[in-house]
Amino acid sequence: MNSIKWLFSQTQIITNWKRLVSKCLLLLVCLFVISMQPALAGIKDDRYDGNIFVIYAGNGSLVPPKETLAQALAEHKPAILTFYIDDSSDCKKYAPVVSEMQAFYGRATEIIPVSVDTLFADKTYEPTEAGYYYGGSVPQVVVFDQSGKVILNKKGQVPFEEIDDKLREIFDLLPRTESVELKRRSPREFSSQLEDQ
Repeated sequence: MNSIKWLFSQTQIITNWKRLVSKCLLLLVCLFVISMQPALAGIKDDRYDGNIFVIYAGNGSLVPPKETLAQALAEHKPAILTFYIDDSSDCKKYAPVVSEMQAFYGRATEIIPVSVDTLFADKTYEPTEAGYYYGGSVPQVVVFDQSGKVILNKKGQVPFEEIDDKLREIFDLLPRTESVELKRRSPREFSSQLEDQ
């Protein structure tokens, strides 16, 4: 009889122990789920969510830049420096403007996005290095002509039209008021032209 009682008490202990372990595991899972930070990132916050040109401008071809400022100046090619930080809401909102600049002037100018995180505050920069032109805030745009002269150096969200006006001067194009509005063709326009041929 004692052995039966002992056996019964042992099975109860094992059953209670299994319940206790399962309850502890359930509690740990709940705590883990509750303590997880949400993966919320957006254009209106200052959280890091990846490269801003890929995420907010749909353009991964800007980073890393094809050439350095020194190479562009040596080739006497106009250049556009854009200083940015991936976790700045202002830079996130400005990324489509930089992508638009590349759409219209990407083949004629060198667009060089520079992450401010890569610049060192205590280093002295040469005029052929991007850090030389950094003014301490983002976004910042610096436009160079073919001779390497700074044509535009502005902080903040500089409108595309203002940069376009400076580039029109550099390339000796008609002012915006006298020319046709620049528009990108849709892929359907390209394919319909090919079908007609």
